Amino acid sequence: MRPILQSFAVAGLGVAAFKLLALPLPWLLGPIFACLIAALLGIQMKGYKPLTDAMRTILGVAVGATLTPAVLATFPSMWPTLLLVPVMVATIGLIGVPYFQRFCGYDFATAYYATMPGGLQDMILFGEEAGANVRALSLIHATRVLVIVVALPFLMIGIWDADLSNPPGAPASSIPLHELGLMVVCALVGWRAAKWIGLFGASILGPLILTAALTLAGGLHFRPPAEAIWAAQFFIGMTIGTKYAGITLTEVRRDLTAGLGFCLILILLTLIVLEAVYGLGLAPGMETLLAFAPGGQAELTVLALIVGADVAFVVAHHVLRIFVVIMGAPLAARVFKARFAK
Repeated sequence: MRPILQSFAVAGLGVAAFKLLALPLPWLLGPIFACLIAALLGIQMKGYKPLTDAMRTILGVAVGATLTPAVLATFPSMWPTLLLVPVMVATIGLIGVPYFQRFCGYDFATAYYATMPGGLQDMILFGEEAGANVRALSLIHATRVLVIVVALPFLMIGIWDADLSNPPGAPASSIPLHELGLMVVCALVGWRAAKWIGLFGASILGPLILTAALTLAGGLHFRPPAEAIWAAQFFIGMTIGTKYAGITLTEVRRDLTAGLGFCLILILLTLIVLEAVYGLGLAPGMETLLAFAPGGQAELTVLALIVGADVAFVVAHHVLRIFVVIMGAPLAARVFKARFAK
């Protein structure tokens, strides 16, 4: 329990420091930076997965509560940008695999699963089965998520003058108790049901589907309160930061540096897609950035909620990206191996 308690203490200090310095997104970025610094200083930390997954259900409920009939009516207009998702995934693979294998010196399995912008746990699982370096995969993917999550708020402020100080929801005191109870039921039942049937991203997608059904039926009229979204941010930030626990100088020189280089490539690709989509008038710029940035689904959902972006648009693209990566991983790995294997 000691590493877990130390994680909570460090993350709490991060929130306090960010609030004291009036820095953006204290509940998300504060724990990330505090836990990262603590990890580099050698402090033992560990996340608590059951509680972290429980916090992720809040995001599923938040997205599901936005899926009103009016929002669903906009889904057909998304198809031009949705078609770009598999194209971007393929482009990332064509650039990333040779980058990690030829330039950084990783074996093929590690290079492939380090490249694919899927869920961190899924890519580590697939990579382990393929004989990849699991520790390297964990650090590279943690770096991808960290850099994207940290860079996007500053891009949104610089380009669109986004207000990141807005509360992500109404206060709990303003939401009827019976609706708060329905949200808890949707979160827990949706999560467990999705996990039981083996749905990927069960902690988010299960609550999302159940909450959306209830919202469309007219049984729910509010999103989760601001306090719940802040709690989700805290645990997400802490989880990202603690991924670096136990990192060595060798791993910093090799895995962290390789991950940072790849992040620059990903940000450049995202900006190219942003320019193309926005230039063609297919979608607003901020929504496009959040939808195509290859960060974690949970982290980008949080950002979309905070800045008031079209959450349904953002989540639809990330769900498709993760689906394409997970479903296509076995076949794509064989194709890539034939082309790039030494």
